[in-house]
Amino acid sequence: MSKLTIKLLAKELGLAVSTVSKALRDSHEISAETKAKVLEFADKHNYVPNPYASSLRKQKSKTIAVVLPEVADSFFSLAINGIESVAREKGYHVLIYLTHESLEREEIILSDFNSGRVDGILISVSQQTSNGAHIKKAMAAGLPIVFFDRICEDVPAAKITTDDFESCYMATKHLVIKGCKKIAYLSISKNLSINQKREEGYRKALDDAGIKADEELIVECGNEEKEHYSTILTLLKAKDRPDGIIASVEKLVPPVYTCCNNLKLQIPSQVKVISFTNLATSPILNPPLSTITQPAFEMGSKAASLLFRGIEKPSFNLSTEKLVIASALQKRESTDF
Repeated sequence: MSKLTIKLLAKELGLAVSTVSKALRDSHEISAETKAKVLEFADKHNYVPNPYASSLRKQKSKTIAVVLPEVADSFFSLAINGIESVAREKGYHVLIYLTHESLEREEIILSDFNSGRVDGILISVSQQTSNGAHIKKAMAAGLPIVFFDRICEDVPAAKITTDDFESCYMATKHLVIKGCKKIAYLSISKNLSINQKREEGYRKALDDAGIKADEELIVECGNEEKEHYSTILTLLKAKDRPDGIIASVEKLVPPVYTCCNNLKLQIPSQVKVISFTNLATSPILNPPLSTITQPAFEMGSKAASLLFRGIEKPSFNLSTEKLVIASALQKRESTDF
């Protein structure tokens, strides 16, 4: 069934539009039996009353939603700039919604959009999101959706990503060339598709170098700052500690540097460090940090441009659109160039 409106709902039930409208408003004029019939059918077909219907009958909301796990990460800040640059040209407003890495919060946010509040959604999923059932429900309600960076593989929607496998392969190979034999890979969640691809690139680079992957060096650090620090501290205090570290996300950089400093471990002579990050301060850290820099602004602008194609032309098939934009390795002193 196409996007369910109150007129289609009334037609399917063989009732007058006014009757359905009153039933949905729990009017005393409608019998309990009819109310139950209307509500059951509406729920089954994911119908959500549109509070903006009267004012938006002939126009769109001129608003898009951007759903993010956080904004502290420099990647998302730059991506928002890219998104807004396109939205501004289109005369659209951008609403930012934060899930704080919570699947429950992400589900609530997506559910709220079914009311017609926004014309489309750009989303980078939380670290707890392992499937996209709630996202599919929003799509079924007729909302165009584009993933960027963090995606759900099981959802047939447009996806803008970077070359996670290749870039982590490149980072690992760089550390191998610099003489590292025990390279640790740090992540925050095994659920995330980007993490899975990065880990695959890490494993492949080790295998190509004739180094067997040590499962003890593939570490999930969680989401809390204290957990990051304690996990990394334990790793670096071990007798068989790593001589190289790949941080798969930016938020792991501060605890890595702090732990090395507290343990009097010298970067890069005793442990070499590289991270996926767009931090503008990377060149002035002590020592300057080698990075895999993602094309954040470009990913945001490309995702927004694609979303607007879906908004402006509903017949355009967003589900087949896939774009991979390459990241770049920036060598600095933390890996001894």
